[in-house]
Amino acid sequence: QVRLVESGGDWVQPGGSLTLSCTASGFSLQYYAVGWFRQAPGKARREVAVISDNYQAPYYEDSVKGRFTISRDNAQNRVWLQMDNLQPEDTAIYYCATAARLTTYIPHFGQWGQGTQVTASS
Repeated sequence: QVRLVESGGDWVQPGGSLTLSCTASGFSLQYYAVGWFRQAPGKARREVAVISDNYQAPYYEDSVKGRFTISRDNAQNRVWLQMDNLQPEDTAIYYCATAARLTTYIPHFGQWGQGTQVTASS
């Protein structure tokens, strides 16, 4: 069964850190760009970070630059999102998804995970 599964979401206080993991099963991630997205209540899903299949310079949305780091290990079939200095505005459900090439155009991402909740609140 082809699946993406996110994990690592949790509640943290502002300024805290979390690492999200996206694990693929039933297919190999090595042929795909992988993106992290988030959706806050009442808002549209937005891209957060995207990494290409061959580790080229990743894309970051402006509000997370310098705080979030996307990385991947094709041998483990996994992609991570390290999130530091989390703020209340980062609160959302975070999703990972695959695309044929590096892009931020959400309709080009075909396989999606079920999401993991991240909450930054005091």
